[in-house]
Amino acid sequence: MPKTKAARATEEDEAVLIARVLRRDPEALAILMRHYNRRLYRAAWGILRDEQEAEDAVQESYIKAFAGLAKFRGEAALATWLTRIVINEALMRRRRPNRLVLSGHDNVVPLRPTGAGRTESNLTSEEQAVESPESAAIRGQLRLYLEAAVGDLPEEQRAVFVLRALEEFSVEETAQILEVNPQTIRTRFMRARRRLQARLRDELKMSMGDMLPFDGARCDRLVARVLKRLGF
Repeated sequence: MPKTKAARATEEDEAVLIARVLRRDPEALAILMRHYNRRLYRAAWGILRDEQEAEDAVQESYIKAFAGLAKFRGEAALATWLTRIVINEALMRRRRPNRLVLSGHDNVVPLRPTGAGRTESNLTSEEQAVESPESAAIRGQLRLYLEAAVGDLPEEQRAVFVLRALEEFSVEETAQILEVNPQTIRTRFMRARRRLQARLRDELKMSMGDMLPFDGARCDRLVARVLKRLGF
């Protein structure tokens, strides 16, 4: 299928940024990281189910990606290439013998303090005008409930669900990232959706775009750490 004008423009913009990064331009690297931080964090969390480990995995993945950036030839999209690196990093971390693994749900770190809703800075002006404190609290609780439900999916289904539903990778891109055949991706995604539907029912009507935010201070902190480690 021919690429759209917007897709070609995005690739051209990324090519310019990559060239600037290779010249050790910190602004260009920060732009790329801010663009991909949430996507990569979500992918890592889909494997690790732990906030701090997922964030650390993203940081290390950026270091590895920078080391190999000169060899990136664009055979796959940059998003796919970076996500594959993050998935490999997360899988490596999960296999570490000294990684703490607890029974039940004790090893799932809440992605937000219980009862936390969307902050005012994350709301549009229209939402700020109409959303009551009660509505914000309900939204926050529903989001936590949905995140917990996704975290409880079997690992193989969870990774597929995060990439397909949250990050909207195609079946083929997800198969490439996880290195399995497309039919397996379709099957795992279908089973993940059935599990969630059985557990959440009406709660699935909430927007998944609010899940696993990675912005503000956390985004700034990760960008600063990577730039420092790379000596920019």
